[in-house]
Amino acid sequence: MSQQFTGAGVALITPFTKNDEVDFDALDRVIENQVNGGMDYLVALGTTAETPTLTSEEKKEVVKHVKNNSGRLPVVVGLGGNDTRKMVHEIESFDFDGVGGILVVTPFYNKPSQEGMIKHYTAIAKASPVPVILYNVPTRTGVNIEAETVAKLAWENDNIVAIKEASGVLSQITKIGKYTPDHFTVISGDDVLALPIISIGGKGIISVIANALPGKLSNLIHFALDGRYNEAREIHFELIELFKLLFKEGNPGGVKALMHFMGIIENELRSPLCPNSAETYNEIKEAYLKLK
Repeated sequence: MSQQFTGAGVALITPFTKNDEVDFDALDRVIENQVNGGMDYLVALGTTAETPTLTSEEKKEVVKHVKNNSGRLPVVVGLGGNDTRKMVHEIESFDFDGVGGILVVTPFYNKPSQEGMIKHYTAIAKASPVPVILYNVPTRTGVNIEAETVAKLAWENDNIVAIKEASGVLSQITKIGKYTPDHFTVISGDDVLALPIISIGGKGIISVIANALPGKLSNLIHFALDGRYNEAREIHFELIELFKLLFKEGNPGGVKALMHFMGIIENELRSPLCPNSAETYNEIKEAYLKLK
């Protein structure tokens, strides 16, 4: 079931116009670039999409545009929240036509215990008609889902099939791979850690940099999954400066700056986020111009 989430996934940005409206024409271009760049699946309404700033109607339209890639790539939708009952209600009323899975971030701000997260995710798994991907990103949510908790959820819920791991703690990620069932997939949530995570059994990434450079990122991941580590490492080394710079002033400001320089989108974010400084923009530009 989780094999559809193997390989190179992209956490899609939401482009905006200078008038602060969703730029659906630009979004369609970004999606087409992913298809042509060899990516394996698309993730809509994740953190990189600035989802908290989108209206309910905008979210529906974004998902519609992402699903409208003629079935060429599977689609995952982010549906995370910190109110279990509200999450279950949202899932029960959601149109899952054309959606292959949901990405569910750990509850943020209210900082539940490990037992609280088990109950939260179990309720979501029971309600969801599609596979569930856990999303662990403690630097944003303020809470870490521990390896033992992930293993318990994976063994007790057939519908929980993967985790997007962005804790940055390789010992924890290794334990998840060791103690979860064979059908469970570990996915890197950090571009810079994709190669190390694949080397210890991970099956791919949900990437930020792929918004701008899908061809390079997909090659890196597919080389690594094929055991062609020398070729994967060469791309990893080539991108290492950009991996760092794109997060220097937060995500998605960095990748939007790069995509603006490449002529793909306007350099617009919704408040409270704002575009990168001129200094960082120029650093990103210079790093991009050094690519082969």
